[in-house]
Amino acid sequence: MKLGRFTRLTAVGAIALFLAGCATSGPTFMEMQTSSKPIAANSGRIYVYRTSALGAALQPSVKLDGMTVGDAVPEGYFFVDRPAGTYKLSTATEVDRTVSLTLNSGEVRYVRLDVSFGFFVGHISPVLVDTAEAEKEIQKLHFTGK
Repeated sequence: MKLGRFTRLTAVGAIALFLAGCATSGPTFMEMQTSSKPIAANSGRIYVYRTSALGAALQPSVKLDGMTVGDAVPEGYFFVDRPAGTYKLSTATEVDRTVSLTLNSGEVRYVRLDVSFGFFVGHISPVLVDTAEAEKEIQKLHFTGK
């Protein structure tokens, strides 16, 4: 079956509108920096962010030691403050993906959620990112936390 040019353009336009509707609308990281609360004594902060809109419909829960702390929202970020210690951050689609990290008092860690293709559905994989790279990537992302 051959699709006409108008039909193809209409389909592309509909997809673009759908993806635009999936965009987050919270304040950007840059806007939030002036109003973010300081990290409590004996705690650290973990930023979790997703730079890609690829696989926009795929937004699995993000868990820290088995407890849901947010969702893998495209072009969004959130953070959690936790006492110093070792943690496992995970996401699950058709497979579980995890990363372990150690958090020291006053430390800020960054975890990027990368998208890759799977057999049936895509995968969201947490990856530890160094501070310099993360601070460049996260600037224009929108806050999706509570």
